[in-house]
Amino acid sequence: MENLIQLVNRLQRACTALGDHGEESALPTLWDALPSIAVVGGQSSGKSSVLESIVGKDFLPRGSGIVTRRPLVLQLHRLEQGSREYAEFGHLPRKKFTDFAAVRKEIADETDRETGRSKQISSVPIYLSIYSPNVVNLTLIDLPGLTKVAVEGQSDSIVADIENMVRAYIEKPNCIILAVSPANQDLATSDAIKISREVDPKGERTFGVLTKIDLMDKGTDAVDMLEGRAYKLQFPWIGVVNRSQADINKNVDMIAARRREKEYFSSTPEYRHLASRMGSEHLGKVMSKHLEAVIKSRIPGLQSLINKTIIDLESELSRLGKPIATDAGGKLYMVMEVCRTFDGIFKEHLDGVRPGGDKIYNVFDNQLPAALKRLQFDKQLSMDNVRKLITEADGYQPHLIAPEQGYRRLIESSLISIKGPAEAAVDAVHAILKDLVHKSISETTELKQYPSLRVEVNGAAVESLERMRDESKKATLQLVEMECSYLTVDFFRKLPQDIEKGGNPTHSIFDRYNDSYLRRIGSNVLSYVNMVCASLRNSIPKSVVYCQVREAKRSLLDHFFTDLGKKEGRQLGTLLDEDPAIMQRRLSLAKRLELYRAAQSEIDSVAWSK
Repeated sequence: MENLIQLVNRLQRACTALGDHGEESALPTLWDALPSIAVVGGQSSGKSSVLESIVGKDFLPRGSGIVTRRPLVLQLHRLEQGSREYAEFGHLPRKKFTDFAAVRKEIADETDRETGRSKQISSVPIYLSIYSPNVVNLTLIDLPGLTKVAVEGQSDSIVADIENMVRAYIEKPNCIILAVSPANQDLATSDAIKISREVDPKGERTFGVLTKIDLMDKGTDAVDMLEGRAYKLQFPWIGVVNRSQADINKNVDMIAARRREKEYFSSTPEYRHLASRMGSEHLGKVMSKHLEAVIKSRIPGLQSLINKTIIDLESELSRLGKPIATDAGGKLYMVMEVCRTFDGIFKEHLDGVRPGGDKIYNVFDNQLPAALKRLQFDKQLSMDNVRKLITEADGYQPHLIAPEQGYRRLIESSLISIKGPAEAAVDAVHAILKDLVHKSISETTELKQYPSLRVEVNGAAVESLERMRDESKKATLQLVEMECSYLTVDFFRKLPQDIEKGGNPTHSIFDRYNDSYLRRIGSNVLSYVNMVCASLRNSIPKSVVYCQVREAKRSLLDHFFTDLGKKEGRQLGTLLDEDPAIMQRRLSLAKRLELYRAAQSEIDSVAWSK
């Protein structure tokens, strides 16, 4: 089975390359879920020497005051014996460093790039991978040394700033704490022990390391501390002997320093019984073994996080929409697809799959009948109005048998008033269709992605509806005009006649205008108008549906599609004017999704092979 730490290192490197650390993302991050080891200690506690001893190389900047001013994420990768050692930085991914003095200089330079040539600190990490046959697979995070006072050139808040930075790392439940304390200092005053006790009161994830054992006053030793009597942790304390400043000045080889460290513990009577679990080499092996055990225990949680995050990423990518095509044909296809989606949603509103189409039926079933009823034809056919139109129609010569022209004028003047409700029905349906267009646009996720296309589609759809409204109004008013221009003869033939078969009138010409006669004419006209009105009540909706609703379903964007075919790639590109921030967000999410899918595959393969 592949070493679990190597797998986690690879995933952490991928997270590093993508900036997937959770600082700017609301989604959970793989980085936070992967176990790591944070090295904590006060200034001059020997943290840097411990790390160099584990690595077996001089690679960390040295000096007085705060030297580590940014977190250093150090990933160690064990190579086969005989392989050449080298290092790589996350910010210089294709450059291999074989000179570790150059590594030290690059750490210092990269720190200055972020903080300037000051003594200020930054929480932005430096990522360093070291490949060597002399290391164990391990990930360590070197944090700035805890301090109690600010020195010249530092802000007054630096003490709290460093503590907050350290705490931000070691508070995470997946973080293993490597608490470094000098043996020649009382553990009660140890900065590393103090802060680790606050975040890990039971010591379940804290390893204690004692440095400078060889520098203790004569007659004193660190046995009580190393055996856990001075301060007990769940894991045994480990003592290390770092190189002296004289050794550093003489460039004493790290491998030789490790041998001298072993000799010190095995030859010193106070520590001889502890020698097998002392030293930086033992520390590296213990931490590597423990880290691998922790990773193994976290695999179910990692799988759950990865699966959930993949779902979240896929959901957000779906919400953001597809990336924009680069060629003209691809852009045209994208525009057409978005428009078809919008058109499909619009049809769903009309067909009742989505709400809104029922309002059109309400126009026909309630608004139109109510408007026709408000015309009050009986008032238009009052006695005075009938008398006026009948007498005017006779002109200078009274009618002989039936006042046909009077009848026609009465009918036409009544029917012409139906044009108002007919136009109102057309306008009401137009308003509903227009509202459904706006709703459909707001419900088309893809159109939210492209503001210019949304405006164009809205404009084209409304323009089509206006053309359909004009055609519908023309056709509907023609229905009314047809009724006005041709009266149904059969209706009047069935009415009781004023003339007997012999042709003698029942009244004299001079009695034609009596109230009874005029009332009869008004009643006949009202019956005919009501009959026509009932017919138009059915035919007007048919005309409106045919000219507006049916056409909107059939050809709402036909003119727009015709114009699209004439546009060039650059013009199509202006329609797909996606917000650059969204484009960048989609690209970032796609890379994260790729990372998490790869992680899912690798974690699953490890889980199945256990």
